[in-house]
Amino acid sequence: MSKNNDAQVYIVATPIGNKSDISQRAVEALKNADIIACEDSRTSANLLKDYGIDTKLVSYHKFNEKSRTLEFVKLIEQGKKIALISDAGTPCVSDPGRVLVKELFDKGVKITSIPGASAVTTFVSMIPRDSEEFAFAGFLPRVKNQQAKVFEKFLSTDLVFYESPLRLIETLNNIKDIRGEKARVAVGRELTKMFEEVKAGSVSEIIDYYEHNTLKGEIVCMLYASDNSDIEESAILEKIKKLKALNFSDKDISQIISTLYDLNKNKVYKLSLNVK
Repeated sequence: MSKNNDAQVYIVATPIGNKSDISQRAVEALKNADIIACEDSRTSANLLKDYGIDTKLVSYHKFNEKSRTLEFVKLIEQGKKIALISDAGTPCVSDPGRVLVKELFDKGVKITSIPGASAVTTFVSMIPRDSEEFAFAGFLPRVKNQQAKVFEKFLSTDLVFYESPLRLIETLNNIKDIRGEKARVAVGRELTKMFEEVKAGSVSEIIDYYEHNTLKGEIVCMLYASDNSDIEESAILEKIKKLKALNFSDKDISQIISTLYDLNKNKVYKLSLNVK
């Protein structure tokens, strides 16, 4: 710990599955901290035991973030060093920590991050991609029309998100309904573990696969950017109806939609003429 030894808070990445993925620097940071803030002390205790770390664990999760943050601020003012970990991966990435980091950053507390495993970067590094650009949405909303808003927002960008194995098929079917059966997706589950699996293809192909195969474990998905061939006519009609409700003319509607989604303007115009 020769570098950043003046830090008061360490954001420490832990393995997402394979315990061997923890770094030496992460182990040293956890040993040298006065307190380790963690999501679930039972889960974290198993990891710490493997590396001979006996630092005190204190629960820190989404239900007590605000109250714990106040406690940690007082401890830091007393000169204590705190390490923050999540159950797996990098804290503050769809895991607790943002409330604490914001509060401490605003107070000028020295924070450093011990990099390591992340399900997002692990996943995108092992699937085919046409572009470096991607967006990360964490866990999607559960309601279909709310998911539709997310999918529309990132229509032109590869979208990475987490999903529960209990809801994956439903979400994939929502993608099929919203973006069409040709929409491309990739699914990774149990990353870095013994039964690691990554699948990529059309959403219809992936649905068919998981309807006939075991679906469990931690899951990361990507909905690829639309190439416009996967935009269903029904989706275009829905957009036309919304614009007509705002009193846009057929000419304006064809211009707006063709520009936004790189579609044939005449095709959109003809569709608009038939929408009342």
